[in-house]
Amino acid sequence: MTISTDTQERFRAVVGDRFSTTDAVRDQHSRDEFWHAKAAPEAVAFPDSTDEVAALVKVCRDTDTPVIAYGAGTSIEGHIQAIHGGLCIDLGRMNQVLAVNAADFDCIVQPGVSRKQLNEHIRDTGLFFPIDPGADASIGGMAGTRASGTNAVRYGTMRDSIMAATVVLPDGRIIDTARRARKSSAGLDLTRLFVGSEGILGIMTELTVRLHAIPESIAAAVVPFPGVEEAVNSVVEMIQNGVPIARVELMDEVQMKATNDYSGFDYPAQPTLFMEFHGTTAGTAEQVEITRGIVAGHGAGEFQWATDTEERNRLWQARHDAAYAVKAMRPGAEMWGTDVCVPISHLTECIMDTRKDLENCPFPAPMLGHVGDGNYHLIFLIDVNDPEEVRLAEELNARMIARALAVDGTCTGEHGIGIGKKQFLRDELGEAVDVMRAIKLALDPTNIMNPGKMIDVERLDDNA
Repeated sequence: MTISTDTQERFRAVVGDRFSTTDAVRDQHSRDEFWHAKAAPEAVAFPDSTDEVAALVKVCRDTDTPVIAYGAGTSIEGHIQAIHGGLCIDLGRMNQVLAVNAADFDCIVQPGVSRKQLNEHIRDTGLFFPIDPGADASIGGMAGTRASGTNAVRYGTMRDSIMAATVVLPDGRIIDTARRARKSSAGLDLTRLFVGSEGILGIMTELTVRLHAIPESIAAAVVPFPGVEEAVNSVVEMIQNGVPIARVELMDEVQMKATNDYSGFDYPAQPTLFMEFHGTTAGTAEQVEITRGIVAGHGAGEFQWATDTEERNRLWQARHDAAYAVKAMRPGAEMWGTDVCVPISHLTECIMDTRKDLENCPFPAPMLGHVGDGNYHLIFLIDVNDPEEVRLAEELNARMIARALAVDGTCTGEHGIGIGKKQFLRDELGEAVDVMRAIKLALDPTNIMNPGKMIDVERLDDNA
């Protein structure tokens, strides 16, 4: 759609020169990290406060203008593409830590605060925010997609980390979903409704975030295996034996070679687990020794581990470089990332069947994952201008998802639905999708909030 001159002036009346229709700014807000086609908004606004967000949304409501919330732009499934045009509300300027309640293990932040920024801000309190999806994502974006990442096996996901939120609804009203109490049975759990809603129900402008004590001791370990099956079976045994591991990440041999080439490491080009243990000094030492025994029983190679911060960071750098390393494997190609999550008892069979699908794949498709909670990923590195490569990537993605659903898993453990996985949501949840649609229409009857994402709700301009 096209935003009229009168409507543009109404937006400018709210945010002044923090409103832009330039091609460069619009293009910057037209896509996320991975392969989905660009779709630029007609304009971008940069509010400073909840009141300004509410005022912008009221203009969008009055003029039937689509509105897309934007954090750091690091999402994966096409959440921020403006597929119906409209106004992008960039929350990057709303990046203040508003309150730190160290005695209560929580803090209140604006949505533009990044996870690294938050941890730097609270470092001297002895607390930390554990959710680490890899990218330095914004807290608001992480809440919107219900992100998780490497620490989820011990600390949970954003669902577990958000205690309350201030939300601007599609009609411009501002609500608080909860208080700071550690538990409540007061009414419907609106906080959980908005966490993971991908911007289709409202815009979160303040979030109360749960914090954790920095462990007395942190130990990291890296260990290669002769094959993926042995590595995954090791993880399953760790989890089933109650090893309180904080992180356990799998990178297959394709990913390890790419990482070595990109970052200059000399790790064996074999399937490898990256692990981290949190607790007391004695506790982490015990966890490491138990784990050492488990992995040895599955044919593991040299077991490297470290407790020194600098050395731990060096061991983990390979995992943090993974996406950049994949991109460097095939210059000019696009990354198409996908993920599923399955019950831990089905993890090995699902991963090995997925590996069989990749045996004759003509493009790189490294596997990595947060296997401690049954979540694994493929990254297809494809030429998006080659219809056959796109078709094959779609087929491999669909087979991986069907396999996960067949064992009562999910089509996405942490990426979200967006536009990339919308076609699989009904396969997973059936008529529950109709309930989601009813909630969407109850809160947003004119479908201005991030239209076209997650569930299908017709807009007037669909038939224009």
